[in-house]
Amino acid sequence: MTLTELKYIVAVARQKHFGHAAEACFVAQPTLSVAIKKLEDELGVTIFERGGTEVSTTPLGAQIVAQAERVLEQTAAIKEIAKQNKDPLAGPFRLGVIYTIGPYLLPTLVKTMIQQVPQMPLVLQENFTVKLMELLRQGELDAAIMALPLPDQGMMIQPLYDEPFVVAMPRDHAWAERKEVSAEELKSETMLLLGNGHCFRDQVLEVCPEMSRYSTAGDGIARTFEGSSLETIRHMVASGIGITVLPMASVPDLDAKDGMLRYLPFTAPAPDRRVVIAWRKSFTRQAAIEAIRKAVLACDLPGVTMLDEAPSTQ
Repeated sequence: MTLTELKYIVAVARQKHFGHAAEACFVAQPTLSVAIKKLEDELGVTIFERGGTEVSTTPLGAQIVAQAERVLEQTAAIKEIAKQNKDPLAGPFRLGVIYTIGPYLLPTLVKTMIQQVPQMPLVLQENFTVKLMELLRQGELDAAIMALPLPDQGMMIQPLYDEPFVVAMPRDHAWAERKEVSAEELKSETMLLLGNGHCFRDQVLEVCPEMSRYSTAGDGIARTFEGSSLETIRHMVASGIGITVLPMASVPDLDAKDGMLRYLPFTAPAPDRRVVIAWRKSFTRQAAIEAIRKAVLACDLPGVTMLDEAPSTQ
């Protein structure tokens, strides 16, 4: 039995698909399948039920996978303990960031980290919340910056900042000269949203639940469009296709009057999101987490409210 084999069975249990698990582990599917079959033969049990389009875990297999997760987490903790005996701020730090935060936070954050903690370079990865959580559990990331709510329990989290939402529209829109807009008014507009998988999409749908119906109902599909990134959607709005909701940090100048877009705040209470940093409970480089938190607090993000709260368990 090897740690690699344990990593493979955990990946299959989470992905419910051998091919997708192999991609997540950066190996060929035959390599992963052979290793798992070898482990099953060694243990004399069947861990996965194979058949159909989705792989399922047997009851006994579920217990084995749960234990494998604990073993992998403890293995990562051993490595972190060894690092902490040296300098917790020395060496690379693997940080994940969701797509709707990365482009607006990372340029300033990286510059600040170089100034404040030059001995701890950041190894960065942008991805969806679900994927970042998986990489955290597997020990492939040290921490991740995401927005609440998180899909899993068991992580340590510390608030970083609260970020309000704003409405973006073409400069010739009927609302362009207004001071603010209510969430209720959005349901009468052609809305542009991020595609499935983006947590910001879900947060926008909470602001205006009617959009969820338009996204799925056949008679309303023409009233909602989906984009792959906030910048794609921003350009679509500028072309006059519709309006959208953006996080404040993505807006360079809320009061700008000379561009293709106009931005309006929401009427109070304005919808917002809480951005946090999350890490495994077993992660021991607490000084590194604190260094990143302080660097984020030092970033100049327009319109956000920086927070100084104690960490808690999600």
